[in-house]
Amino acid sequence: MNSLPRSLQGARVLVGVGGGIAAYKTAHLVRGLVGEGAEVRVVPTAASLEFVGKAAWEALSHHRVLTSVFEDVDEVAHVRHGQQADLVVIAPATADLLARMRIGRADDMLTASVLVARAPVVVAPAMHTEMWEHPSVRENVAVLRERGITVLEPAVGRLTGPDSGPGRLPEPEALLDAARAALTAPRDECGGVRRDLAGRELLITAGGTREDLDPVRFLANHSSGRQGWALAHAALVRGARVRLAAANVDLDTPPGALRLDVGSAAELADTVEQHLHEVDGLVMAAAVADFTAADRAESKIKKDDADEDSVPAIALRRTRDILRHSVLERADAPRPAIVGFAAETGGEGTSALELARAKARRKGADLLVFNDISAGVFGAADNSVRILDREGEEAASAEGSKTAVAHAVLDELLAHLPEVS
Repeated sequence: MNSLPRSLQGARVLVGVGGGIAAYKTAHLVRGLVGEGAEVRVVPTAASLEFVGKAAWEALSHHRVLTSVFEDVDEVAHVRHGQQADLVVIAPATADLLARMRIGRADDMLTASVLVARAPVVVAPAMHTEMWEHPSVRENVAVLRERGITVLEPAVGRLTGPDSGPGRLPEPEALLDAARAALTAPRDECGGVRRDLAGRELLITAGGTREDLDPVRFLANHSSGRQGWALAHAALVRGARVRLAAANVDLDTPPGALRLDVGSAAELADTVEQHLHEVDGLVMAAAVADFTAADRAESKIKKDDADEDSVPAIALRRTRDILRHSVLERADAPRPAIVGFAAETGGEGTSALELARAKARRKGADLLVFNDISAGVFGAADNSVRILDREGEEAASAEGSKTAVAHAVLDELLAHLPEVS
């Protein structure tokens, strides 16, 4: 698991467990939440206890587990747990549980707690493909989303038995990312996640490109892709559809995102160009190589063992400036809104901020998110950014978990998105 992001430290999380075999994955989710400093109370349905027992949940959460509204009646536990929650995560959610939530049933501890909660609710369905695609389930999901509940798309893969398809519970790390995104998202009047990106489609780039020198070696950078991933999760919980161009990122795909894997700067440039005019917003969080090999060697570049001081000369050429090219391609069209990222260090009497401001004016994007990487940021749990407008003036700043930073960037992006037609 990641080091301790501040977005979950001290959070009171109610974890609901539906009656599906995927409940075993929820045990890993609970362990991850507790490991990141959250106070977790598990509320399993009666059916779920056929798969994972109360003892396991109590051992993992360090709290007593209640399943009936008639337990701890003197403390009105079914009300108290829901009222005190900062976040509700339900995984797995069966078709039956989705239906009961849609019509407002309160016939067990979990559904009663959800009705009381005024916190973000994240639901991770898991069921066979035919059930997930059934019109009644799709309608239930649509209604829950309209009410501000975040219903994640299930993963695609192996299901129970030989079946395979959409309906698989996302991996625990992806659920943790979704929990972080929901917990730090802006709230609506009922305490749920504000779905201010509903109906919007974003192309987000993440990770770092690799430029082959020969069949063995490549030029690369330290980008882990985690800021781009946080942006994708944040956009998804706020209702957006997300296309995620992933440059060499070894992370579970955010539930619901369309993943587009790329390797080099040229591949990323082609992907961005292909999708540019189909989306409302482009967020260029990927670290793109400025240089690539002028001529990739067809065989491994050899060293001269007879001459220990010999070093092969490697000619480089510039890669396409994807951000600037995208701005020019958009021209005067109303879409997409374009956000760039700039990782800078100062040098030769010029501060990193001055360099970022000059870059913002030069690139012409609607926003430029500036990182001063002098103290290191790649792979870290937290981030600190300044968000500049196209004139280089500071529009906003954000500091904290990468998820919190992601929401700050999306807050600023909202003002630049084209009007919904």
